[in-house]
Amino acid sequence: LGASLSAYKPVKDFTSLNSQIQQGVACAERIFELLDEKPALIEKSNAIILAPFTHDIQYKYVHFSYTTGPQILNQVDLKINRGEVIALVGPSGGGKTTLTQILPRLFDVKEGAILIDGTDVRNVTFHSLREQIGIVTQETILFNDTVAYNLAYGKKGDPALTAQSDISAIMEAAKIANAHEFISKMEKGYHTVIGEKGVRLSGGQRQRLSIARAVLKNPPILILDEATSALDTESERLVQEAIERLMQNRTVLVIAHRLSTVRKADRILVINHGQIQDQGNHEELLQRSALYKKLYSLQQLPDWVENQPA
Repeated sequence: LGASLSAYKPVKDFTSLNSQIQQGVACAERIFELLDEKPALIEKSNAIILAPFTHDIQYKYVHFSYTTGPQILNQVDLKINRGEVIALVGPSGGGKTTLTQILPRLFDVKEGAILIDGTDVRNVTFHSLREQIGIVTQETILFNDTVAYNLAYGKKGDPALTAQSDISAIMEAAKIANAHEFISKMEKGYHTVIGEKGVRLSGGQRQRLSIARAVLKNPPILILDEATSALDTESERLVQEAIERLMQNRTVLVIAHRLSTVRKADRILVINHGQIQDQGNHEELLQRSALYKKLYSLQQLPDWVENQPA
């Protein structure tokens, strides 16, 4: 009788074994389907190493669309000189972010070409291309590790070793990014674990860590995609100061809906429906571009609105 009672539960569990096996098989199929997925972008077998950036970036009659959907970029022709700060403005969905994403080859153009110092980016290795480009986005990417590890991630080699051996350079980058003060106040300073996606930090603090990481990497080409959006006024001021330091002596593509952040750009591109509708400096576009003037006036920036006739 005791043996029968002891066998009851294992026999009952055995009846549900098949359903558990089928769940495992279904999960395994999905996992291996993902592992077997071939990347859409493939590095050429004879790809060359891109030489250090020295002269200019050219978008030559670029057309782009995703696998399904309408044309995103339409015959974009643009030349960016080394050291130039280019601001991209325009309505949402106009193609600003796509224009920056095809530069580091996150996607390939459908027609035309992107050239860095005359070399097509499709003919160079991914590593040599992307090590010369720093990206700071609205959505910061941070890991469940120490502050030092997250800042060192953009450097060559093992971030954990860099975090231990090059702490002075990490601290200097944090100072440039207005991050050193709040890092120093954390319980373990630069060795404090910040949680998954930096959950223990505020939005402004996460953004300043992302900027410090770009400073430490020290790339000649910089992409800033809505880096100050969704921040309170104080955080935006600190982040904006850090961005202005970061942009010095670099070639910069900056996207911003808040036009106050792009007024100091060497050139502002007004992008709409996948095309460059107009370009020039702030004052020129206020006089010439109806779309830019509308975007600017909607933000009620005092130094322009107050000077308008009653």
